[in-house]
Parts: sequence; structure tokens; C-alpha cells
Amino acid sequence: MAAAAGKAKEEEAQRLLGEAERKVRGAQSFLGGLFGGSSRLEEACECYARAANLFKMAKNWSQAGSAFSRAAALQLQLQSKHEAASSLVDAANAFRKADPEEAVNCLLRAIEIYTDMGRFTIAAKHHVGIAEIYESDLLDIHKAVAHFEQAAEFYRGEESTSSANKCLLKVAAYAAQLEQFPRAIDIYEQVGAVAMDSPLLKYSAKEHFFRAALCHFCIDMLNAKLAVQRYEEMFPAFSDCRECKLLKKLLEAHEEQNVDAFTDAVREFDAVSRLEPWLTALLLRLKRSVPGEHDLR
Repeated sequence: MAAAAGKAKEEEAQRLLGEAERKVRGAQSFLGGLFGGSSRLEEACECYARAANLFKMAKNWSQAGSAFSRAAALQLQLQSKHEAASSLVDAANAFRKADPEEAVNCLLRAIEIYTDMGRFTIAAKHHVGIAEIYESDLLDIHKAVAHFEQAAEFYRGEESTSSANKCLLKVAAYAAQLEQFPRAIDIYEQVGAVAMDSPLLKYSAKEHFFRAALCHFCIDMLNAKLAVQRYEEMFPAFSDCRECKLLKKLLEAHEEQNVDAFTDAVREFDAVSRLEPWLTALLLRLKRSVPGEHDLR
């Protein structure tokens, strides 16, 4: 029954596509241009949008995306920029389920329209959308990072510091994963410094400084020691937090080449605050630089 209903919706959608195409041809004819060409194009847009929604209901994502794209092209012709950008976003949402590359293309075209209109916050949001497609669908971390950075830049320009920092923290996490530690450190320190001066964000500062110190540790132990001292001076509350105490135990264990002490410190921390995979990967990397055979887990 569901299959029959889906088929009926697709047939109705195809009928609407045919109707839209006839209206477009009519608008492009000589007489059509003289008598209400733009209203025919508007009617064609409506047909394409209705067809796209029927294709969505039938779960035919490629056809839905294509119909929304055709609506967007006509809306641009009619100088309806906002509607065109919205249709391209709808097209991207449909294409993401069938053709992620085409979803990215649609979002890039929408971003172009939004930036032309000065709508940088919306453009930033769609750069995040593209980054997420590269993250989870197309598995291209370098391109994901580029779009998170562009989003952060647009958010900063619009004074949306919180949204900008959220994007920058994604960049920092990937930078560390790609062993670009100085880049990750710069971001964590920058975001940590902003957080420690804010009553609402103060609690998160310790996490940013903790991550920055671990990245320092991956480069050089002495650098990490100096960084921890600097963070304690900048943000006295850091001294009393569990993350700072863990860092000091790890530095001491590393200096003494005591792999058991290193492992115990991590296990003790993990028993209270479950370590996420990103932190586990960094700690494993550090542990391997300490002579010994015990597993970190």
C-alpha cells in the first residue's frame, strides 16, 4: 500500500514537472513575453516546488533535489534572490540523502546568494552544513576544516563569537588529529582566553587549556610544563581542576619514564570523567613516548 501511494505521488510530481515546463516555454515565447511572462514563471516555480515535495514524500531524493534546483533557477530569473537561496537549501537537504556532492554544490550556490545579500550569518550556517557533509558523508577532513574556518570568519564578522568559537574548536580538534599541533594550540589558547573572562563560559576555559597543554606535550614535554604554568598564572582556577592535576601527574610520569604511573593517572581520571576518543588518541600517543609495554586502557 505504501509503495502504491509513493508511486501515485511520483506520477503526480511528474505531471507537475510537465506543467511547469509548459509554463516556462509559454513565458519564453514572443506572445508569452508580452502578456504575463513573469506570472507564468512564478506559476512554474510553484509547480516545481509542489513536485519536489511530492518526490520527497515518495523518498525520491534525487528528483526532489532536481525539482527544487529548477525552481531556484527560475526564482533567480525573477530576481527573487531570497526564495532562490531557500530553494537551493531545500535541494541540498534532499540531495544529501542521495548525492552529497550535489548537496555541496547547491549550498555553495545558496551561500553565494546570501553573501551577495549581506546575510553572512546564514551563509556561515550553510558553510557549517557543507563542513558536516564533508565530515560524515564525503569523509574529506581537509575540506571540512576549510568550511568550518570560513564559517568562523563569517560569524566573527557578525560578532557571533560563540558560534565562531564553536567552529574554531572543530578546526582545532582536526588540526591535532592531523598532527598540526601549533595550529591547534593557537585556537585552544585563543578560545580559552575568551572563555576565562566570561562569567558564562569560565567553566569551559579549563577544558580548552587542558587540550592546548596536551598538544604542547605532543610537541615537547618542557613546552607543556611551561604552558601549564602559564595557564595557572592566567587563570588561577585552572590549578585546582582535575585536568590540571592530571597534566602534572602525566608530566611527572613521563619525566621519570614511569609508564605505570602514567597509565594509573589516566585510568583514575577516566573512572570519574569518561575520556572521549580524541583525548584517548592523544594520550595513547604520549604514552607510547614513555618506555614500557602496558596498555593505556
